[in-house]
Amino acid sequence: MPRVLLVDDDPEAIEWLSELIRSEGYTVAAVDSLKAARIHLTRSTPELILTDLMLPDGQGIELLADFGSRPAPAIVVVTGYASIESAIEAMRAGATDYLIKPLDHERLRGILSRMPKTEVLREEIGELRSELIRLGHFGHMLGNSPAMRRIYNQIDRVAPTSATVLLIGESGTGKEVVAQTLHDLSRRKRQPFLPLNCGAVSPQLIESELFGHEKGSFTGADRQHRGFFERAHGGTLFLDEVTEMRPDLQVKLLRVLETGTFMRVGTNDPIVTDIRLIAATNRVPEDAVAEGRLREDLYHRLNVFPIVLPPLRERGTDIELLAQHFLAELNERENRNKRFSPEALASLYAHSWPGNVRELKNYVHRVFILADEVIEPDLAPDNFTKTSAGPVLTIRVGTPLEEVNRRVLEATLQECGNVKRKAAEVLGISLKTLYNRLSLYNSVRVEELETEGDLEHSGQEE
Repeated sequence: MPRVLLVDDDPEAIEWLSELIRSEGYTVAAVDSLKAARIHLTRSTPELILTDLMLPDGQGIELLADFGSRPAPAIVVVTGYASIESAIEAMRAGATDYLIKPLDHERLRGILSRMPKTEVLREEIGELRSELIRLGHFGHMLGNSPAMRRIYNQIDRVAPTSATVLLIGESGTGKEVVAQTLHDLSRRKRQPFLPLNCGAVSPQLIESELFGHEKGSFTGADRQHRGFFERAHGGTLFLDEVTEMRPDLQVKLLRVLETGTFMRVGTNDPIVTDIRLIAATNRVPEDAVAEGRLREDLYHRLNVFPIVLPPLRERGTDIELLAQHFLAELNERENRNKRFSPEALASLYAHSWPGNVRELKNYVHRVFILADEVIEPDLAPDNFTKTSAGPVLTIRVGTPLEEVNRRVLEATLQECGNVKRKAAEVLGISLKTLYNRLSLYNSVRVEELETEGDLEHSGQEE
């Protein structure tokens, strides 16, 4: 049977929690302090630690640090209403979930029902990492650039928890794909994943879409309607463009996050919901707060675990990887065998992709329709940056990505007449990034020359 370590200095809480946890099929060990918990953990490692945040000799979340590099069990912290900010900090420190006093029995049962899957999740993420090394795939995501690998590492850490995630990035960077990947790698993956674009729903209807409504609550409400919070119970709710939500609804959203309850339009009866919220915005959140588009208290509640998605222009060779992927999908669907010319591939790197991955996908679809067998640069839209008149750089398949980046950068700099600002614009990187990479490449080259000189000198001595 799966094991739970219960850490609380309240004897009454230990008694009724132990009874509830046993009724869900767990064995329970109970202690009343950090010291006692640490002694117990030297003898046995449970699947779950359920701990009060504030204990006589410290904070329950401190137990995570004791595991060091060893796999730690899931940890759920319990806190009072006055300690909600502490609970958020606990989530950032690695807690799987948190509960607010007085405890909601159904929410605790929901957490317990998802707990005994930690090893399965770790195995799945390990398999995805192997796939990433081979093919550049990570769940629903595609890309092998350093910027995307950082995103995968963040997903590794936060997916198995119930922490609220805020995705920040330009339009078209794939925020919904990231949200779907987070859901599929979580303990809620067998439950619903519901996305809602707050900017695409009428301001008059979004409250009903989120919370539902009762029959007769307003003109046209001829039947009861279950909203997204009700239908996503046990799963994940993805709210895209959350800064477009009306301020009064932001207050209600904040209340749902803090209490786990909501009310349908037209009734005062609270309904319990157990959802994992992922929010997204294409604005800089701090600017949205300053402009009054996003309530500051809601921002801090959403910003438990922020993930900033890189624009396509900063993803290097992922541009070509994605383009070939979209082309392969179209070839399979239409039973064709079209391909990019070297010049067309070169032109991909010259474009700045303001619409990001969405624009790239639309571009590939357009040129696929227009091309006979080979996709050439002249098939691109008029506003597309073309390089068909420029030189083409041929790189052997299997060349290390760092070497590819270096050769592309140096060739672009040469083509731009060694004007670094122009080269940075063509490559879609900042001038500072260009200087940093040139400095790195030059230092590596100096080390190689020194090594060659040492070898030649050694040979002469012999």
